[in-house]
Amino acid sequence: MSEKSLAERVEQWMVGQMPIIQMHGGTSVVREANEETGEVVVELGGTCSGCGISNVTADNIRRDLIMDFEDVTDVTVRTASSGDNGASTVEGGRGGELKHETESAGHF
Repeated sequence: MSEKSLAERVEQWMVGQMPIIQMHGGTSVVREANEETGEVVVELGGTCSGCGISNVTADNIRRDLIMDFEDVTDVTVRTASSGDNGASTVEGGRGGELKHETESAGHF
């Protein structure tokens, strides 16, 4: 029996967060989880792009992953900037140019 990879463990953790995210029409995916460096990249999609509090969600994900996983040292959370959450986009409504959550999506 092999131990789960960092990516699998982080994905399982994110699934536990999904009811909250999905309740608001959002989606998430773990894009990267580097076992050697401890770096994790999470992408938020659906209605998270263009949401006024997606930066709070991103901060909570970043803080909680670092606190809950000894081997996670750095977390980047990205959201799509376009606010596109239609059926024509891929992977749960993600679309548009990716930006770090600290960058303005230009929706206000």
